[in-house]
Amino acid sequence: MGGFPIALVLFAGIALFLVLRLRSVLGRRVGFERPPLAPQARAPGPVIEGEATAQPSGRPVPDPRSPLGAKLMQIVNRDPHFDPPNFLAQAETAFRAIVTGFAAGDRAALKPLLAAHVYQTFEAAISAREAAHERHRTEIKSILTAAIEDAQLAGELAAVVVRFVSDQVNVTLDATGTPLQGSEAVAEITDLWTFERDLKSPDLTWRLAAARMG
Repeated sequence: MGGFPIALVLFAGIALFLVLRLRSVLGRRVGFERPPLAPQARAPGPVIEGEATAQPSGRPVPDPRSPLGAKLMQIVNRDPHFDPPNFLAQAETAFRAIVTGFAAGDRAALKPLLAAHVYQTFEAAISAREAAHERHRTEIKSILTAAIEDAQLAGELAAVVVRFVSDQVNVTLDATGTPLQGSEAVAEITDLWTFERDLKSPDLTWRLAAARMG
């Protein structure tokens, strides 16, 4: 080697190998990732109730390589605020707030969480219940399942469907407290809720746009 240190050549080879290895690993997309935001534009997690959270629910979300995951990736790539695990955690929080808010007739709590047409339907039902001097009691014992079932991006309108399976107590009472419908027994209820958001809007709230049992 003409006096050139063999150890130096070996160290240079090892260093080059490590650099190439790191580049191959760091360049992979392993989940619902998107290009990083500029530091001043870095955004919090998704919003359901108007406040962001960084605490995911721990419930599984679709694999980004699956057909449903690909639909979610369309929203991820379009909206830097959207993160499926955090969205699902906030959707579960919204589910509890909407179910209990409707039972209590709490219009102020419901209005920010519902699309306009859904709020009108809920408000009409609450008003009819009040006119009949009835009240409704709902207790969510547990949410067994909260899972993303579908997602769509139509222009600037994003929609995500979530299936909730919950154990609930639902009782409708008359003015004297006598049960009219339901019972104190715990029943398993399955709901399919669609949350929507206009991605052009600065309002980050995902609102309930449709709900059905299924």
